[in-house]
Amino acid sequence: MAQQIIALIAEFGVLLVFLNVLLTQLGAPLPAVPTLVVAGALAADGQLAAAGVLAVALVACLFGDLAWYAAGRRYGGSVMRLLCRISLSPDSCVQRSELQFQRWRAGVLLVAKFVPGLATVAPPLVGAMGLRLPVFLLFDGIGSLLWAGLAVALGYAFAAQIDDLLAAIADAGTIALELLGALLALYVLARWWQRRRLLRTLRMARITVDELYRAIEDGRAPVVVDVRPAGSRQLDTRVVPGALLVDDRGIDHALRGIPLDRELVVYCNCPNEVSAARVAKTLMAQGYRRVRPLLGGLEAWDAAGYGVDRLPAGAAATHGPDGHPA
Repeated sequence: MAQQIIALIAEFGVLLVFLNVLLTQLGAPLPAVPTLVVAGALAADGQLAAAGVLAVALVACLFGDLAWYAAGRRYGGSVMRLLCRISLSPDSCVQRSELQFQRWRAGVLLVAKFVPGLATVAPPLVGAMGLRLPVFLLFDGIGSLLWAGLAVALGYAFAAQIDDLLAAIADAGTIALELLGALLALYVLARWWQRRRLLRTLRMARITVDELYRAIEDGRAPVVVDVRPAGSRQLDTRVVPGALLVDDRGIDHALRGIPLDRELVVYCNCPNEVSAARVAKTLMAQGYRRVRPLLGGLEAWDAAGYGVDRLPAGAAATHGPDGHPA
């Protein structure tokens, strides 16, 4: 079995490289780097053309990334929320990408493929944030070429060692392939379990949107805090009316002057209110005794028909309790 797979890589290497890289860029949990490294080793032995491997890898990257870029350009924040829901690293993938985009703009595409969890998220993110198509193609193409080129170069440089590894896999036969499959399954299971453990750790008493609405109507309105990153608010300008805009990196400054016994309701738009729960735990550790995440977050509030405000352009930054930028 292993010998047949190695023969297929040698015979259809360029096609397999294209399919593997394309599926990886579309979000499938299939690592493409090992395939590129093996292709580089085969190129060193003259069985494949290194230029051809790089060309098809580049084309596959651009095809997959363009699909996500177009989705982000058209559907904006909804695509980011979809990626967050299906990610093995809930909401942190999107939040990290937003922070990197704010810092580096298009330059994030140069390093996206080298950062786990960023490669799939970056193209729709820059599309949603309005990066022009020619700039996207330039930076994404350079980043893809750097990523694929490094993997192929490693395979080319260490061809002898990789030949020994392939020979060992061929000798081991089916057992080695089953072991590799089991290791991949264990990796996915471990990430899933990590996600479930995080959500259990962050589980705490939540307030429903109906309870929050009644409190506001009865004049018992708590301090409502929007803890989404500024990048998220640029993608989705909806806010609960009267909410403070708080970046979790500057939450101490933003909530300055609010008494520790004041009730706080924090919300985000990530699955299972992960960011809101994290911030709630941070606030409780700082002495705030009445802090609750909003069950369902911004989506649940809007879906219930309670009304939202829209942020004007450029108003996504942190605001303190006085309504002014913090």
